[in-house]
Amino acid sequence: MKVAQTILGEKLFTLAMKYTFYGHFVAGEDQFKIVPTLERLRSFGVKPILDYSVEEDLSQEEAEKREVEASVSSAGTNLSEDSADSLPQYSVDKTFADRRYKVQSARTYFYLNEATCERNMETFLECLDAVKGATFGTGITAIKLTALGRPQLLLQVSEVIMQARRYMMDLAGSTGNILTHHKTIQDLERYLGNVADKAEVKEFLKKVTSDKDGILHLFPWTGIINEDCQLSETFRVPDPVTGQMRRLISKIPPKEEEMFRNMIRRLNTIVKTAQDLDVRIMIDAEQTYFQPAISRITLEMMRKYNTEKAIVFNTYQCYLKDTYKEVCTDLEQAKRQNFYFGAKLVRGAYIEQERARAAALGYEDPTNPSFEATTEMYHKTLTECLRRIRILKDANIDPKKIAIMVASHNEDTVRFAIKKMEEIGIHPEDKVICFGQLLGMCDYITFPLGQAGYSAYKYIPYGPVNEVLPYLSRRAQENKGVLQKIKKEKRLLLSEITKRLAKGQLFYKPKGKYVPI
Repeated sequence: MKVAQTILGEKLFTLAMKYTFYGHFVAGEDQFKIVPTLERLRSFGVKPILDYSVEEDLSQEEAEKREVEASVSSAGTNLSEDSADSLPQYSVDKTFADRRYKVQSARTYFYLNEATCERNMETFLECLDAVKGATFGTGITAIKLTALGRPQLLLQVSEVIMQARRYMMDLAGSTGNILTHHKTIQDLERYLGNVADKAEVKEFLKKVTSDKDGILHLFPWTGIINEDCQLSETFRVPDPVTGQMRRLISKIPPKEEEMFRNMIRRLNTIVKTAQDLDVRIMIDAEQTYFQPAISRITLEMMRKYNTEKAIVFNTYQCYLKDTYKEVCTDLEQAKRQNFYFGAKLVRGAYIEQERARAAALGYEDPTNPSFEATTEMYHKTLTECLRRIRILKDANIDPKKIAIMVASHNEDTVRFAIKKMEEIGIHPEDKVICFGQLLGMCDYITFPLGQAGYSAYKYIPYGPVNEVLPYLSRRAQENKGVLQKIKKEKRLLLSEITKRLAKGQLFYKPKGKYVPI
């Protein structure tokens, strides 16, 4: 692309791109020029997920430099490295600092400064306006949390969450889903034994909360999305032997505390705007060393904003070994705390990078061992969600309390979802299951779904030609890999081209008369 741009010049190159890669994978340059594409999709029963796909074209050296600088605290340590219990996966490693390594299908943000994060927030807000203005209120906007703040803070919060889980496992005396252990505040007091009478421990126990079933929560997680949250003071637990209060997070300087509050403020602004505009937000999944923080923050946003409908959706990557357990845990929390649960299920974008990083840093590989195991995880997780939706229907509770997007280009998975919906008794008009694919890919899946009355979406990138080149180059490479595997799609495309040539309709554009569900 860069060579062609040099040879052809900017105007001719832009024109050529519009009739090749750009025209195939991108809807237009701005929120006004994408309208014809959105209207055409809508006529075939397909709705949009908008994504402003402008990316910085950074060198590997520059990307590594930015990531390392933004992942280490000015206090001199990025995580609790002074602790023997520190977890190696939640620290930055220069070898993997360029998060684009072995990743084609996901956009990557690299932190520069707070002003850049503010601009990213403004871009997401513009996407929300575009969704509302051009999609009749049926659209979705996708965002990434790494666009809104310093990655070091996500690393630290992620480690805190995993350290808290370890503490709870010690209390429970076993492994697995901590919500199944039904440990109460009284159990915690017994666990602390002789040290429970110490002043600091008593103060800690006063702050421990429990839900309606009496199940304890070590920390007031709802406070994490308050703009006055102080991380350093929040995440401390008593040592069961000495009774001394132990930090699960290293001391964070005031400036970085402010950065975290800024990140939460930006996200609150985006989600509140989405709620006011009646548009939905999908928060993308990212690498496993960020994901505990991303999922916890997203879940708290659900608790705050998903009180009447699913506004906020989390994303779950099914190539991870713990996905089923994580989804079950979050579904259980939504049920107990009475908020609407939204989830996008994907296979995932970072599997090769995750495997390489785990091997290099010496921690357990978090990914499933094979494509078949990932498919099994996807189907198992989806089935559990469908089962719970059916329970809601049978109990005359709003089935929309659980909303799921099946985001997959795999025809077998889409067929599995449709079959399971029929078996369990969930109908398209229930509006609890939707399907999603990328613009320009697997149209033979998306369009029949929309025309058959299912809730179908296309992930719609847009942005100026020159500024979406990194996105386009990845899509071209990814599509090549996909098409090598999907013989059916190539056969269908060839058949359609032959048919149009025979009829003299090579540039024929069919018109639909469908209304999206």
